[in-house]
Amino acid sequence: MMIKARHLISVLFLFCIPGYLHADGGDFDIDRWYNIIADVRSRATSENISQETIDATLKSPVFIPSIVKSDKNQSEFKLTLNGYLNRTVSEKRIINGRKMRKQYPTMLARVENMYGVQPHVILAFWGMESNFGAVKARHKLTDAFLTLMYDGRREKFFSKQLFALMKIADKNHLDINSIYGSWAGAMGHFQFIPTTLAQYGVDGNSDGRIDIINSVGDAMLSAGNYLHKLGWNPHEKIVRKVVVPANIDRSFLGGDVKKTLSEWTYYGITNPDGSAIPDSDMLAGLIVDKQEFEENTDTNIESDDTDVQPTPVVVGYLTYPNFYRIKKWNSSNWYAIAIATLADELK
Repeated sequence: MMIKARHLISVLFLFCIPGYLHADGGDFDIDRWYNIIADVRSRATSENISQETIDATLKSPVFIPSIVKSDKNQSEFKLTLNGYLNRTVSEKRIINGRKMRKQYPTMLARVENMYGVQPHVILAFWGMESNFGAVKARHKLTDAFLTLMYDGRREKFFSKQLFALMKIADKNHLDINSIYGSWAGAMGHFQFIPTTLAQYGVDGNSDGRIDIINSVGDAMLSAGNYLHKLGWNPHEKIVRKVVVPANIDRSFLGGDVKKTLSEWTYYGITNPDGSAIPDSDMLAGLIVDKQEFEENTDTNIESDDTDVQPTPVVVGYLTYPNFYRIKKWNSSNWYAIAIATLADELK
């Protein structure tokens, strides 16, 4: 088989890695690699992507084995809620967030005026996603997407991201080879994937381009626009910290069951100081770390004294509609609670 010279360097290193195997256990299939590149060129041409961007994308494509390994070995989430909050809502991150609030007051105010998303909320997302821009991207995104397309587990999804990225580069006159991000394709201060950027990106500094990597203004307004389109309500809390009685129905603890605050009062939910939560018809879910709940609740003790309520022993969170809007950004309950906690610290 003849290997074109311009592609030789991009794949040669694969054969210098003893025993490198494709994900399905077979040898690296160079014909599949070249077929993907050819298909990208053909489809990009048919979708009117500029020849300049096509050539730049496919000039020296590189397969990155470590990305396949990352995709295959995503660790199961094992941190407790408290452990996750201790890691993500650190004192250092809070201090840095307050510094950023002082550094960007005008831009934060502009986001709030345009989209109704408060400064402390924008800062919380910025801190969680990139530690206020301190997290450095590792991978050229064109190579990351081509690698994941070759791997095949989510080929359609990553193909969609690559073409969205190519169109973004065209529309905004960006050098596609200078766009770096995570191994899974998230980029910039708020870690947007290309399809999200294409839908919600905003030119925040009025330079005629949307560049969420190099422009904090573009990144902030894009995040504000995204949250606004998700239905963000600046007049609502995200969560309410509460304590939960030992006899609560375990099926209530995952956030999917919604009840009014008045109903949660009936089930023994109170504020952390023991005072009553508001008597309201506002709907909320309930999130509790089930592992912590089981560890701190003796389910084997029975009492004939029905007048004595079990002592509230575990902290939980009543979750309001904004909480579920955050989950459309990131589906993790722990992430949404961390956003709410960090945002409260940055008010």
